[in-house]
Amino acid sequence: MCGLFGSIGFAPDPAHIDIVAHRGPDGRGWEVHDSPAGAVALGHRRLAVIDTSDAGLQPMADPTERYRLVFNGEIYNYIELREELRARGEVFRSETDSEVLLRAYAVWGEHCLPRLRGMFAFLVWDAREKRLFGARDRYGIKPLYLAGDGRGIALASEIKQLLWLPGVSRRMNVARVHDFLASGIADHTAETLFEGVRQLRGGECITVETGSGRAVEAIRRWYPASAGDFSLPEAEAAARFRALLTDSVRLHLRSDVPVGSCLSGGLDSSSIVCLMAGMMPAGERVNTVSACYPGKSADEQPFIDAVIDHAGTMPHLVLPRAEDLFRQASDITWHQDEPFGSTSIFAQWCVFQEARRAGVKVMLDGQGADEQLAGYHFAFPYHLAGLMRCGALGEAGRLMLARRRAHGASLVGQALRLGAALAPTASAGLARSPLRHVLADYGWLDSPVLREHGNRSGAMRHGAALLGLNRPTDVRSLCLTMTFASNLQMLLHWEDRSSMAHSIEARVPFLDHPLVEFSLALGNAHKIAGAETKRILRLAMADVLPRAVAERRGKIGFETPEAIWFRGPLRDLVVGGTEATLARYPELLNARGVRRLRDTMLAGRKPLKPSLWRIVNLGIWGERFGVTL
Repeated sequence: MCGLFGSIGFAPDPAHIDIVAHRGPDGRGWEVHDSPAGAVALGHRRLAVIDTSDAGLQPMADPTERYRLVFNGEIYNYIELREELRARGEVFRSETDSEVLLRAYAVWGEHCLPRLRGMFAFLVWDAREKRLFGARDRYGIKPLYLAGDGRGIALASEIKQLLWLPGVSRRMNVARVHDFLASGIADHTAETLFEGVRQLRGGECITVETGSGRAVEAIRRWYPASAGDFSLPEAEAAARFRALLTDSVRLHLRSDVPVGSCLSGGLDSSSIVCLMAGMMPAGERVNTVSACYPGKSADEQPFIDAVIDHAGTMPHLVLPRAEDLFRQASDITWHQDEPFGSTSIFAQWCVFQEARRAGVKVMLDGQGADEQLAGYHFAFPYHLAGLMRCGALGEAGRLMLARRRAHGASLVGQALRLGAALAPTASAGLARSPLRHVLADYGWLDSPVLREHGNRSGAMRHGAALLGLNRPTDVRSLCLTMTFASNLQMLLHWEDRSSMAHSIEARVPFLDHPLVEFSLALGNAHKIAGAETKRILRLAMADVLPRAVAERRGKIGFETPEAIWFRGPLRDLVVGGTEATLARYPELLNARGVRRLRDTMLAGRKPLKPSLWRIVNLGIWGERFGVTL
């Protein structure tokens, strides 16, 4: 896990890589080369995880000096690829996965990409062809941003590396800001919230040619946003899922530095921790880090304790404090590059901060399971819609009754959500129409600026359409959309920045592509059965997890007791934060609607929603980065 920078045509400036020193405190590299389009700069900050010797410093050159690599991520099957390349006569000088990636590209070119199991963003400069190649992993675990104009192009691990380049204005991308405010979704398109700064989406690669005397880019997908389709008996599906997840965790433990895990007490992180415990060398325990809120409704400590006892872990507990949220919000936002949609990111920040104090340099986490296995409760209406379209009316009725018993979901509320899922223009999950906010939330998004420049189709639907995906009609199509075109990429963004801010590598075993491809191809019944989500994961891990976790139905994650904090000790700061955002961007939002929404939520007359924090954090972001409308 590292930070990288590459540019063609711009004046070389090592400040572009030094600003992300937190991504790689173990090494720094900077080179400048020539091309017909101008200077080619390559920069790297190294976090040493595999072969921590200086043999892993970058930019890394192959023996012919033709290729130079800067790389962020991990190739988990590097040992197997190294043996395959040795059989072809390749000789290696290090034990790094970086050298394996470089040799793989030298031998196979971009056809090496499907062979890679891992998370990655990398650039390779071809000195002979005067060509720069870059790629991002299948699901966008590792970031790769770009900006440029007729003078040149630059690519980087974080947006802040690009903000003072010529042609980058620090103006707000209003359409994407609208998506963020309305739905809480970002990273669902190639655009960012900064006008003029883009990103490669997961599964894309870029080639920059310089032979014409200017940098000419071409971006294309190397990994399709698609899924297979097959049917398996339940027992066989669970056995295969368990084998794939076990193999993924085994590969994700490859490291030359200490490895631990985030532990929320939920099904996903608990599964990873329990599998890790069974793979540890004799006498070693898994280091787990958890955020707890004793006595609060958001606390998951009973489930965390059950996993700690069951797996025999070495626990580290952190207690995020309300008074630290606003004190650290500006720094967290700077590391995130963009506003973040929930105070749960503060809890995540505290977890990685504690992991660093504990001396754990690599942390496994459970991101990705909910998207491929329909772990969110908003998946239920899509399951009902799929049953209705198949004529399974009796099963649909039984599901609604089961949800009322298990989750307290009223039949009327379920019917309304079912109608939305069946509607031809329905958007999935977190993607809500602007009209809904105008009617239900006092029109706080109803402003001339957002009416003219905002996205009217819904964030998730828009992101899916750009990848050629149809709107979700059932659980399977919803999972496909969530995996490639909605909140997963945003969650991965947050995880990358929160971990790297503390020089920690975060790994996500649920996003090993053989496992994802298997999960997305499974039928709906393997994901939702009655009122139970993630059915196949529960079956696969039934004899691995403690019973209390395997049978739990609620979902919290690293959430904070936000409502208690905002209505209590942070009330004045929340009020001040919304006013600061309105003052900074007086034309962006409907000020009267924002105040009514805020006051109603803080008074307890309306449930406190993440939209309130999004308004506050938008102003913090604008101030920290000097963003203009």
